[in-house]
This record gives sequence, structure tokens and C-alpha cells, in this order.
Amino acid sequence: MCYLKFEECIIQKRVKLMRILLKFRSENDFGYDSINKHTIQGFIYSILNDTPFENCHDSKGFKYFTFSNIFPVSPFKRGEFKNIIISSPKQGFIRTVSKVLKRKDHFYLGKYRMKINQVKVFQPKLEGRLITSTPIVLFENNENNRYYSLKNSNEFSFFLERTKENALKKYNSYYGENYYFEGNIFDRFEYGREVAVRVKKEDKMFIVIGTLWKNLEKFNMDNKKFYRFIMDCGLGEKNSLGFGMVNPVG
Repeated sequence: MCYLKFEECIIQKRVKLMRILLKFRSENDFGYDSINKHTIQGFIYSILNDTPFENCHDSKGFKYFTFSNIFPVSPFKRGEFKNIIISSPKQGFIRTVSKVLKRKDHFYLGKYRMKINQVKVFQPKLEGRLITSTPIVLFENNENNRYYSLKNSNEFSFFLERTKENALKKYNSYYGENYYFEGNIFDRFEYGREVAVRVKKEDKMFIVIGTLWKNLEKFNMDNKKFYRFIMDCGLGEKNSLGFGMVNPVG
């Protein structure tokens, strides 16, 4: 659902896609694992309070945003800088988050206070090659909450088919189109590794399985609009929980 005026919605879909780089420093010392994906997601939703996107958390369907891990990956030390990237095909979403953050001098990740150093909006250049920043997550069986595992199933064809199916579903839902193409979503793949990510919510621990890829390459991007969309929306499922973020490789 679009919460902007009709004219603004049309404009947001025509402009180049953008991301936010948030640079900050902790005011405390604590372990890196003290912050997980639900913590970061909660922080993003808190930014949206009292904005046109405040109902994003409760809306059904795709949320159309994702985010990176906090980097560098190391324990939080008082005064040391950390970074996170927030990405979305929604121009209004990016502008809103950026505007709110620029008005603040600090924010909280859970109980930990962070001092904002820089809020930078930038446009990544679309290339023929992508690399995963966070794991791509796919459900093998949604009803049983069973995740696809290349290590266990060794069914690469499932990864190809489900990744394409999910990307097209999100793309068509966002643009109101019925776009489809023959063939694979990527032509060349270089597998990295499979990971099991611990996600804590309301004192309950969940394990999410995903895959990391060193190279996801498309030789001829006939529809750059589609690949720009998945670059900023994320691949696979659970994007709004920080999974499936990809970056271009020059």
C-alpha cells in the first residue's frame, strides 16, 4: 500500500533507487551478538513512527526494504564507529528514514544508545554482477517453517526456481505488472557458504538458514528496472528482517 499522494507514487517509481549509509558510534562496550536482526528491524520501525509509513510494520505482504549487517563485524567499543546500510525501492521510504535520522543526534539499538555521526543517501551503480551482503533465505516448506538448505538437499534447481519466483512476485506486486521472462534469473553463480543465523524475538530464539554467494551474474540485463528493484529490495524471503541484501560488483 502506498501512503503518498498519487503523483508522488508515480515519481518515486521513476527515479533511481537509493540507499542510506548510517554511520554511528556506540556509547557503551558490549558484544556484537547483543544486537540481532530483530533489534535492527525494531529500530527501523521506530524511525517510521508518526510518518506516512508508520503502518509498515502491521501491513500484510511485502515490506519492500532490507538492511545490511552492522559493520565492521566486531565487538562494540565506546567511541568506535560502526555502519549499517538501509535499502529500499521506495523513494519515499528512503527519504523519510533519512529525514528523521538527520534530525536526531542519537538512537537506540535495544537498550544501547548510539551517537549518529553521518547519514548519507547514495545510489549504487547497477552492474551485471551481484554479491550477497546477507544470506538469501528461501522456504522449502512454508507451512512447516522449514528453510531451504543446499547442504541438506543438494537441489540447486530449487534455489534457481524459488529465487526467480519470489523476485517476480515482489516486483509485480510493487509495480502492478505481470512481468515474466524465460530462463534463469542469473546466468553464473559462485557459491559461498550456508549459514544458520540465530534470531531472538521476545526471549525466544529462532534459527534461520540461508546461503551466501560470491557471484550472482546476469550476462545481459534486458530489464534493468527488474534488477535494480531486486538489488534494493533484496532476494529471497524475510528481506525486512535483513536477509537477502545484495551489492553490485564492479
